[in-house]
Amino acid sequence: MSARLRQAYARTTYEAAGARAWVGRRSPEVDALLARLGGRQGGFVTAWNPYSRKMPRGWNDRALARLRQAARRLPMAEGEGGLEDWAERHLFLAADPRRIAVLARRFRQAAIVTLRQGRVARLVVLAGPRMQQAG
Repeated sequence: MSARLRQAYARTTYEAAGARAWVGRRSPEVDALLARLGGRQGGFVTAWNPYSRKMPRGWNDRALARLRQAARRLPMAEGEGGLEDWAERHLFLAADPRRIAVLARRFRQAAIVTLRQGRVARLVVLAGPRMQQAG
């Protein structure tokens, strides 16, 4: 992942059910959302814009619907994130980050943002079959 793209992920605001998070910062709002969803860890994942390549809105919405269906057994909240003129809809899933990474790879995503209650949000770059921590 390029340094520019990594920096964009780090500056993006991630939101779900009114709870906001930023990479490298703790979010009491997301801690509360995790508690409401019955989890201690989770993450933001999307199916929009695979590998950070802009796709048409209709295509993105259909891909997100498929992700929602694939994650239907996991506690979730709808959300969106963005930075300047880039915005994406996503899901916040209360689940093991490894499970979220599997879904993200299936939908050709470059990274996810993971959280554990009481800890800072982390950018997880999905490079091949393994996850790498960043930020």
